[in-house]
Amino acid sequence: MPTVLVVEDERDIRDVLRRYLERAGFSVLTTSSGAEALRLLASADLVILDLGLPDIDGTDILREIHGMGNLPVIVLTARSTTEDRIHGLELGADDYVTKPFSPAEVVLRVQAVMHRYSGLPGEAGPVSYGNSRLRIDEGSHKAWLDGTLLDLTPTEWGLLAAVAAAPGRVYSRYELVNRVRGYEYAGYERTIDSHIKNLRRKLGASGADVVETVLGVGYRLGLRQDETP
Repeated sequence: MPTVLVVEDERDIRDVLRRYLERAGFSVLTTSSGAEALRLLASADLVILDLGLPDIDGTDILREIHGMGNLPVIVLTARSTTEDRIHGLELGADDYVTKPFSPAEVVLRVQAVMHRYSGLPGEAGPVSYGNSRLRIDEGSHKAWLDGTLLDLTPTEWGLLAAVAAAPGRVYSRYELVNRVRGYEYAGYERTIDSHIKNLRRKLGASGADVVETVLGVGYRLGLRQDETP
């Protein structure tokens, strides 16, 4: 049973999220303290994080989580401007929910992120691109560039896997939203560029040609898929 850590200073919000998440089959931990949240991270499979905490700014906790690696985060906050959303995504958030919100929608987003994150080992094995420069294993949700395992968030992984599904094909931002999220998310098209920026930063200078921008259209994989022997 996956464990969701809800970090939120308003008790009513914590309680309603607990009820909805437990009804959906999740184990739930809650806290109103940023300091306690940092202690509970090791026990969580996903974090719902309010940015406006009384003791520690949520963005500092988000940076800490991002440095840990593959722990998905859904930001839950009253900070609703596009700039706030972009900043949260750049810090590594996998989704961004603004208050007021629907608890049922939050559960849907938790399920979508967990689905992308919890890949099972596959039988086919990794697929390689660009004379084995890039290798992607859909089953285990892992990717390697030049032999180095990439430390990707679930959203970054989803974007890379999406463009790799048809090398050379250009995907619009709208298509990527639906492929990565699994449902329509109004406004997300304007922030998907931030996830691409984070992905490219992790690919590094040697991977500058892996994800290409097609101006006015979207993104595509810049490498050809290798032929199977």
